[in-house]
Amino acid sequence: MSQRILIVEDNKTLAKLISKKIETALDFKVDVAYSLSEAKLFLKMYQYFITLLDINLPDAPNGEIVDYVLSKGNRAIVLSANIDKDFRQTVLKKNIIDYVNKGGVNDINYIIQTINRLQKNQNHTVLVVDDSIVFRKQMQNLLDNMYFKVISVAHGEEALSILNTHNDINLVLTDYHMPVMDGLELTYEIRKDHNKNELAILAVSSNKDNEVNAIFLKTGANDFITKPFSKEEFSCRINNTIEALENIQIVTNHANRDYLTGLYNRRFFFETMHEYQDEMGEGGEKFAVAMINIDHFKKINDTYGHDIGDKIIIALSEILRSSTSHRDIVARFGGEEFCMVLKNINRYSALDILERIRQEIEHFSYQIDKNNFIKFTISIGATLHEDENLEDTIGNADMMLYKAKNAGRNQVVFA
Repeated sequence: MSQRILIVEDNKTLAKLISKKIETALDFKVDVAYSLSEAKLFLKMYQYFITLLDINLPDAPNGEIVDYVLSKGNRAIVLSANIDKDFRQTVLKKNIIDYVNKGGVNDINYIIQTINRLQKNQNHTVLVVDDSIVFRKQMQNLLDNMYFKVISVAHGEEALSILNTHNDINLVLTDYHMPVMDGLELTYEIRKDHNKNELAILAVSSNKDNEVNAIFLKTGANDFITKPFSKEEFSCRINNTIEALENIQIVTNHANRDYLTGLYNRRFFFETMHEYQDEMGEGGEKFAVAMINIDHFKKINDTYGHDIGDKIIIALSEILRSSTSHRDIVARFGGEEFCMVLKNINRYSALDILERIRQEIEHFSYQIDKNNFIKFTISIGATLHEDENLEDTIGNADMMLYKAKNAGRNQVVFA
């Protein structure tokens, strides 16, 4: 069920234009009210993802709509043609997300971009580190309003402990002056384990010394903001930092992931495995390598077409991914061929996992339409990595796959 947006705007032409553009660009149901009294009826029925509020309405000329909407627990973006600086600052002091001028199409596009950003923010967790409870609460409220998940702590040592137990944190906001461990020390410690492409750091301080700002950036901060800050500067810097991180991750995923399945590609598989072996060193934990191939895949393509063949590959990739732990590696090497690494495992446990996967595929049916299903099987060749290099282990698994094919397919052969 789609989430809802409420537009409260007495200019009916503008309200309908904004509504149409939002529904075209985003997956939201949009309700439109032309007065405070109409808005109250909608707010009794629904909770809104965001409300877009005209500040001057026929029955609420002095911004009463803003206080009413906020009192009902809804988030708000204010729309106004009033460009008076003092008026604007007065409105921004309220717990609103943004203040947008009603100037034209570009402003509507900005609103749509902002809503889209708020949707994406729900996927991000921010860690706030500040020994001042006042500033900590202020930043937490602003971030909550922007739909971020927020964790807040009072000092650097606690922050490092949180980072060790929460792998979903995307951004750290750290104050400079803190007891025990200051913001610079915290930034330095974080960068030992998390690079800028994985985790962003935004330094926050009342220090006016530009040298401190430069040292923060050199130590590994992505950006710097000085206290006291405006709500607009804060939100812009946060959003810009998160968007830059997202863009880097998109580029990285394109380089490391198979375009069809989203699994790791062959290049990244070898890169990751060589790093893993270097970390383990000699005498490290044992792992199994399995080569997996769809039986008679050419027949599937010839009979049903390549589009269906692609969907079979995707279906198999999802089963392989769900059947392994987060530490294991599943990669598509090309065509209908996959390679799987099961880490920290013995021969018997690995064979059990691979046999269960084979059986799951054997009993799986891909539905083409209401009356047509495709059944298929896989062959698996596997071996336990000993002292040889990775390429030799993969070669041995490939030989076992060849034996599985020659022995009649739909089976696991483990060296």
